[in-house]
Amino acid sequence: MRKVNIVGKVINVSPVRTFRTKKGEESKVVNLFMADDSSNIKAVLWDTNHVALVEKGEIREGSVIEILNAAMRDNELHLGNFSDIKKSEEDLGEVLTQKIVREKKISDFKKGESVGTRAFVVQFFEPRFFFVCSQCNKKVEKEGDVFVCKTHEKVIPSKRAVATLVLDDGMGTIRAVLFHEMLSSLGITEFEDPEKLLQQKQLIIGKEMFFSGNIRNNVFFNNLELIVDGVNEVDVEGVIGELEKG
Repeated sequence: MRKVNIVGKVINVSPVRTFRTKKGEESKVVNLFMADDSSNIKAVLWDTNHVALVEKGEIREGSVIEILNAAMRDNELHLGNFSDIKKSEEDLGEVLTQKIVREKKISDFKKGESVGTRAFVVQFFEPRFFFVCSQCNKKVEKEGDVFVCKTHEKVIPSKRAVATLVLDDGMGTIRAVLFHEMLSSLGITEFEDPEKLLQQKQLIIGKEMFFSGNIRNNVFFNNLELIVDGVNEVDVEGVIGELEKG
């Protein structure tokens, strides 16, 4: 969908990121999250003039802005050279800042969506490990015998885990990626003891739970995957109530 015009309040601004274009030229991009009283959405600014408004602080968290002639891609607004962004005098009052999660069947998932689904864990692959800065939680690189953070230089790192599951809701399957905190929510905590880790994994296999997160495309496998940011027990009484209504 093109030529999208909206007004919203900026509720979050990501750091400006620099990248190289296919021509080898340096460019910038920044993400804004904006909302009104009904919903919220991510807006991606690709034009350097638009990015400059963020860098100068003219558009920041709390600003009410108007976006004109944007394009809708994967449930995100994308602003290019032909788009316009400017401050608005409209008073929006209270806006919806909570993440909008739509409960859907796996077979209906689309890239860029924030979704939730009730599904069984049918496979659980071995966790992989990486290290992050203990001060900013950003990934660190090992240089010789030390770990180096781009912001805090030499640091004592914290070990983190990431694991891949396969979820099945009876209508489809999907790879789900869970990072350290989400694995803990799932009950996986014994990363240093292989025997205890195996026991915890066995308790999870075949279990039905409610998973929420963002859908992205895995470039390596060329398929959709769920980046999990929420894990909850299934509300059995609620499910029974819904079935009785149906």
